[in-house]
Amino acid sequence: MGSKNLEKSFDNKINWILFGTGPAMVEAFNNGELDIGYMGLPPAIIGIDKGVPIKCVSGGHVEGTVMIGKMKYKSIEQLNNSLYEVLVQFKGKTIGVTSKGSIHEVILSHYLETYKLHEEIDVKYYGQAEFIAVDMKKGILEGGVGTPALAVFASTVLNSHLVIQPQYLWEYNPSYGIFFHENLIEINPELITKFLTHHKEASYLLRNSPTQAAEIISQTFEVVNKNYASSVLEISPKYCISLPEGYVHSTMEFVKTLYDLGYITRSLKIEEIFNFEFVNQIHPEQEHY
Repeated sequence: MGSKNLEKSFDNKINWILFGTGPAMVEAFNNGELDIGYMGLPPAIIGIDKGVPIKCVSGGHVEGTVMIGKMKYKSIEQLNNSLYEVLVQFKGKTIGVTSKGSIHEVILSHYLETYKLHEEIDVKYYGQAEFIAVDMKKGILEGGVGTPALAVFASTVLNSHLVIQPQYLWEYNPSYGIFFHENLIEINPELITKFLTHHKEASYLLRNSPTQAAEIISQTFEVVNKNYASSVLEISPKYCISLPEGYVHSTMEFVKTLYDLGYITRSLKIEEIFNFEFVNQIHPEQEHY
């Protein structure tokens, strides 16, 4: 978004729209309001199961889900790296998470079911992660699950900290990939190649020059300063456009989980979710996650 070279390549004006969660983006795709989207794989899988004509054409970021809590709650490092011990602290309490079907909500639901805590911990859903922090400050919530940006924002409005860091919540979880409407893939494949070329350059910048990337982000979003953006990038720095085996395997594990939780009606196949043609051309080298 911070680069003018993309519009020059397309020779067209790009209309950027910000969405609070992946499910809202899927709805926009379904309504014909969106051609390209950055989103987590679980909401996209739910959409594909319902007939939304989209394909993941490249990766983007992995392990972008965190859990935060008020300072009285212990972190996973303090509890021998036990997810269960972290979650059990919140028995009888309420935690917030982004809307149903978002990657953060699916991960949380999976672990609450796995540890038989779904009836012990109340969950409240939010259309935008920042409202979780606001309600934590009000005393409505004791913790929250969402993006690294949620963790940074929460630390600016109340005394909170990371109780589960991203690497502990579902290895290789595909926090976002690049999706194209199938009509665009069929009609204008050259556009996809151009887009992924710029996406690759942006991912390289995020990995190798995070300070410069943070500066660009702060200039693009006036409400985000450079230090804030740097803090977000530091929490979860795994950016790349490739679709390696680990990324795909993690996605297919989500398919199983979504089916078990009743979010989808059948087990989708890899080819129903991914189109590898373009990313294999643009990023043939080793992954960088």
